[in-house]
Parts: sequence; C-alpha cells; structure tokens
Amino acid sequence: MFVAIMGYGVVGSGVASLLKKNHEHIVQKSMQNELELKYILDRRTFPGDPYEQIVISDFSKILEDDEIKIVVETMGGVHPAYEYVLACLKAGKSVVTSNKELVAVKGCELLEVADEHNVNFLFEASVGGGIPIIRPISQCLAANDIDEIAGILNGTTNFILTKMITEGMTFDEALLLAQKNGYAERDPSADVDGFDACRKICILAALCFGKHVYPDSVHTEGIRKIKLSDVEYAHSWGGVIKLIARAKKLEDGRVSVMVSPAFVQNHSQLASVDDVFNAILVRGDAIGDVVFYGRGAGKMPTASAVVADVIDCAKHMERKKFFGWKDSEPGYVADYLENVTSFYIRATTENAASAVASFNSLFGKVELLTRENAPEGEIAFTTEPISEKELSEKLAGLKDAKIESVIRITDY
Repeated sequence: MFVAIMGYGVVGSGVASLLKKNHEHIVQKSMQNELELKYILDRRTFPGDPYEQIVISDFSKILEDDEIKIVVETMGGVHPAYEYVLACLKAGKSVVTSNKELVAVKGCELLEVADEHNVNFLFEASVGGGIPIIRPISQCLAANDIDEIAGILNGTTNFILTKMITEGMTFDEALLLAQKNGYAERDPSADVDGFDACRKICILAALCFGKHVYPDSVHTEGIRKIKLSDVEYAHSWGGVIKLIARAKKLEDGRVSVMVSPAFVQNHSQLASVDDVFNAILVRGDAIGDVVFYGRGAGKMPTASAVVADVIDCAKHMERKKFFGWKDSEPGYVADYLENVTSFYIRATTENAASAVASFNSLFGKVELLTRENAPEGEIAFTTEPISEKELSEKLAGLKDAKIESVIRITDY
C-alpha cells in the first residue's frame, strides 16, 4: 500500500521521518504487507533531503495514481487544501489531515463526501497535536451525553500567559520570547487573537454535539489586552488567567461557544497547565470531568497523531470507519450576549468612593480585589453572575470610572 504527503513543512516532514524511523512497527500495526511513502507534494525543492527524489509539484500525479490509497494533507489553510482533499476523497483515497482550519470550515462537507465514496477522512492531529482527543470522544466516551467541553487549546498563548504569571513579563516581552523560541510566528495573530483556539473548539463542539460549528459564528477574544495588573488581581482572587475555549450544550438544543481569556481558580486542573502544554476538559454525564493533557503542537507530537490516523485508515480499507456530524442551521450557536457568568472588572477613577458606590448600585454588592502597589484611583472587583448583554448595558451608562479590563470567570 502506498501513501502520499501533501505539504512538506514542519508536520509533513515529521510524518515522513516517523514513517521511516518506525517503519516495521507501523506496517505491522497497519495490518498491511507494506506501507510505503511514494510522493511528497510541495512547490519547493529540497536538495540533499532524504526524500528529494520523490518530491513532486504536480498534484495530478497523486490523484491519478491508483496505487495511492492514503493521502496525508499537512499543507495548512483552506485553499488549495480543500480542493485537493475533496478530489482525493472523490477518487476513492482516504485522507488524513492535521489542518484545523480546513476541518473547522469544511469538515462537515468532507466527512459527507468520504462517506459517499466509502473512504475515511481522519483528523486526530487537528485539535490537540499529539494529545489524543478526537478518538477518545468518538469512541471511549461514546456512552456519555457530553454537556460541555473546554480547555487550553493554544500553546503559544499559554506560554505567554505563563511567563506573565510566573516571571512578571509584560505581554510584549513574553511574545518576543515566544517568537525567539519558535513558539510564535512573526505574525502571531492566529494565536494571540484566539483564532487558532476558535478553530479547534469548533471541531470539538461539532464532534461532541453532532452539528457543525462555523468559526465565524463563535465570539472570539485573544490575550493582547491582558496586563500584568490583571494577572496580579487574578492571583489576589485565588487563580490565574488562561485563554479558554469552551462549548456548552443548552437546554433548547443550541450551543454556546466562545474563546476568551478567563479567570481560573487555582484548584482547577486547568490552572496548573503551563508553558506550551494544552489541556482539554470533557464533562460527561457518566464519567464526570476528564482532562486530556500534553503538548498540543510540535513536529513529532503532531506527526505521531497523523501517522496513527494513517494506520487507522490502512486497517479500515475494507471496513470503513465513519464518524462525523450534520450541518447546522442559522442560530444554532447562541448569541454570546446571552451567556451568563461572573466577571472581573478593572477600572480607573478620580473618585474611588463614588465609583465603588456606582458599581455596587449597578451589580449588587461586588467583591473588591487588591494588589500590591496599585496606583491611586484603580479599582478591581468581581461580580455575581450576569448576562453579557446586561453587563454591556450597565457599563455603557457608567460615568464615575473608566473601564480598563473585563475578563470572564470560569467554573472549571
């Protein structure tokens, strides 16, 4: 049996390396006589690379080669990955991908096409990198009615926040260090603005609740606005700040999905997840809370998950392995303004007594927070649970203080 890889970047080269390094073991696990890498598709050339001779630039060679039964897509982005994957599935080739953006945007359609053509479309590596999560949800936790899923899904932002929490770095300082260490791209927007985590929670929500969740329907906030003063107030409150992606099933059949910074209590299993590590909490009616933890990205951890899917495809050539979800209708994802939670608020004022009185009047009694060396006129507090819409309306009419920061409080 022959395999092709589309995209010879960090993950694609890791897949090729792992297929060679553990070749005998992988073939044995695949239940095939052989599992050989035949083509690597990339626009670049790689002089001196061990796989130089099988690098091609013409996609049609993969598409038209009947010996290619499994195609690995590690190109990234939606286009042309979508067109290539769609064509492969229609040609009767199973596809494995690590491409979270592709699955988040086009997953429902691609799963349907795979089903129609009796092939597999697998994407374990698209959410947690090397952390097993797709297969455990679809198989090991299949007996559970999953109510909620949440987690730290982006290693770059978690590294930045960890440095702010443990070493007192500013956001800009921590971001620069992340870039120097290779954890953040030159343009870090996908990570620090929450888009990467958004795509991942969309995939998890679709898998858990049975309908596609499109990224543009999810309220997404990043960590650019987090200040060291917020980190210190979180410590005073008894917790830390994490970028949390979460999805919850509502009683009316809709889902609430959001990505944002959040206060997490120190006793939470998510609070101790530091540096580039990720953690995903699944809340089921039978099992309770289960947390999956590990490196959410990286060349070899991600390649490990990709190759595991290749093995799964090889084992299910004649007995297709299908799981997936249906498309969703407009309004399936609830407006985030309906969300009810407690909030942390930091404000500045020239009249602290008057501002505190206003906050108490607006929110009922608030819990004031303190930190060392807080400047005069700075106020921080937490509220009782309130809807996002009501919070916005109340703050819009505030005259005694300037709002500097608003962060949600979780119960994970």
